[in-house]
Amino acid sequence: MNKSRYIVGIDLGTTNSVVSFIDTEEETGGVPQTHLLNIPQLTDAGVVEGLEHLPSFLYIPGETELPEKSLDLPWSDDTPYVVGKFARKRGAEVPLRLVSSAKSWLCYPDIDKTSAILPWNAPEDVSKISPLDACARYLKHVRMAWNHTMAGGESGYFLGNQDVYVTVPASFDAVARELTVRAADKAGLHDITLLEEPQAAFYSWINKKDETWRDQIKIGDVILVCDIGGGTTDFSIIEVKDEGGELTLNRVAVGEHILLGGDNMDLTLAYSLRRHFTERKINLDTRQMLGLIYSCREAKETMLNDPDIRSRPIVILGRGRSVVGGTLETELKRDDIEETILNGFLPECSIDEMPVEKKAAGFRELGLQYATDTAVTRYLAKFLRQNANMDEADGGHKTGFIHPTKILFNGGVTKAGAIGGRLINVLNNWLAADESSPVSILEGSDPDTAVATGAAYYGFAKREKGIRIRAGAGRSYYVGVETSMPAVPGMPAPLKALCVVPFGMEEGTDFKLAEQEFGLIVGEHAEFRFLSSLVCKDDAPGSVIEEWDEGEIEELAPLETTLQAAGMETGALVPVKLHSYLNEIGVLELWCEASDGSGRWKLEFNVREEHID
Repeated sequence: MNKSRYIVGIDLGTTNSVVSFIDTEEETGGVPQTHLLNIPQLTDAGVVEGLEHLPSFLYIPGETELPEKSLDLPWSDDTPYVVGKFARKRGAEVPLRLVSSAKSWLCYPDIDKTSAILPWNAPEDVSKISPLDACARYLKHVRMAWNHTMAGGESGYFLGNQDVYVTVPASFDAVARELTVRAADKAGLHDITLLEEPQAAFYSWINKKDETWRDQIKIGDVILVCDIGGGTTDFSIIEVKDEGGELTLNRVAVGEHILLGGDNMDLTLAYSLRRHFTERKINLDTRQMLGLIYSCREAKETMLNDPDIRSRPIVILGRGRSVVGGTLETELKRDDIEETILNGFLPECSIDEMPVEKKAAGFRELGLQYATDTAVTRYLAKFLRQNANMDEADGGHKTGFIHPTKILFNGGVTKAGAIGGRLINVLNNWLAADESSPVSILEGSDPDTAVATGAAYYGFAKREKGIRIRAGAGRSYYVGVETSMPAVPGMPAPLKALCVVPFGMEEGTDFKLAEQEFGLIVGEHAEFRFLSSLVCKDDAPGSVIEEWDEGEIEELAPLETTLQAAGMETGALVPVKLHSYLNEIGVLELWCEASDGSGRWKLEFNVREEHID
């Protein structure tokens, strides 16, 4: 198989998407040079510009809302929606027609990700799309923009014919990863590889440092990658080890999926500014509140990107004749942003403090299940304590939490010096109390583009046998097995967890559970209950867990399929054994293999909420 000319990394972000690439035919003296794609997009009605960021927003205009042909793109003149900067700008004015945070919806447990539910609060007369289709449209825009900008009409240079790496949060479970692959396929990208965002950020740092990165880390270092993005907060731990005299990098821990990031901060800023209007006897309706949220988002991002800007005006559309000029205006100041974010999202706390389980009514009205506690520092404490078993002091003594020695920041939120400084202060206080050395920062990465550039560099390292982070499955996976016992009215049978994928299982490897056998009905709907764990890292394939503490193992969406088999009666019971495979692109597959070799069926992840009577 011929290698493509370009290696492409796509950061499909919650707030912004970025595309980076390496031209393998470029003369760089063996050192890969990453480039950012200027993505053509509408920046206003009828205005197309190339920008390094494609805002992950989709706007659905009314039939006569905008001038005819004003949404035309160089490759299309009949698109009924707009993606990118103009979508975000127009959506701040008419928020009920704006789709945002689509990626966060992919891991939402209680909805059908393939149903047309977005924009979430839109009235009936607004056309809606599914979270899956929204992500697919972002990726389709990227594909068309690449083909227009880079291919020059030559199909061999089309994006679909390049080595493409799409990043996902490390905390994405198997269902969300599968959905990401499906979105890419719908977008015309049929052969992609998934890469975890914190790993990509670290690869970007390695690339920027060239060979000097080896001088900045040492054997025994524990590197905390702290990624605070638009919709999620992601933690990962990478350990530096010596194996046979060779330095190796191992991703040894992944945090839970925390819907806590820039979106939550935008909401908090908006509710804080609302008092400016209530003091003037102005009550904002739902449409105006959404407009205020999106205006706060734009102002926050502008000020975080430019430290010289001290304040930004906030303008939202008014209602009724009493509002002069049809708008309402206030101001958001840099001091307000830093104070709100520091106190609300990065409070000082002890290492023993855990996130507080409480209802967050102010965030619930947008539909997503945001984190119930807004304190990133408490989630960090929980993550470090959960992984304490990996941090052994001299003599085998285990401390109360894993001790990072280095930290790499990623995500646009961390660009603000006050935010990174607060996290460092809190972390160093924990380390000092445990008589450990302070953590040091790995400098030099661009939080806005690191994930995309790191994904491209990973593809280069994979092709050229460069330094690789050993990772594999970021969690252990289990199939639920109901205990065989007499039925008791109103009491479900206890559930056991059968491990089918161990933590760290590498891509391209598989496990056959040769000892356990199950009866599988063919020709009828079959369901497997599905569980996973971020903290149970020692369970081997085939091990059965009968009891576990709350939070150790969590049930996910079920695996569902209707299995057809030629020559077998409907409802036939087929003895099968399970075979798990983590394929090369990072997607988990589970197979049922007939014990007598007469059939083999793949267990498909359930991405729809189907109810079978």
